[in-house]
Amino acid sequence: MAGIKTIIGLSFILAIGFLLVILSSALFQNYLPLLVVATYVLAPLPNAIAGRCSQPDDILGDGNGGGIVDFGRFMTGFLVVMGVALPVLFAHCQLITVAAMFMSIIGGLLIYGTIISFTMFFQEETDF
Repeated sequence: MAGIKTIIGLSFILAIGFLLVILSSALFQNYLPLLVVATYVLAPLPNAIAGRCSQPDDILGDGNGGGIVDFGRFMTGFLVVMGVALPVLFAHCQLITVAAMFMSIIGGLLIYGTIISFTMFFQEETDF
């Protein structure tokens, strides 16, 4: 069971991630890197929705949601890759600087990692 130290640690890492993304936008007066926050916040949603759509209490007992779970994993992977590729694309087109690109990628990965860690530490166990 995760305790208060886990919550404090995850919130600290999340704050650093948001700080890096906001600084990558504010220091260089270009707010395009803020799109990374949207992709990393939305990234876990398809996987969570697909996990709810799979029916673990079906008659066969395999809990395999089939195509829905695979599509949810694909969309989650797509959003994570897009969160990394979008700043690289912006830097390549010279819409943002390379320093802003690195700050945005590192901050976005910290945000996504914190969201995933939070769901792993605080998911409820079901006894079926």
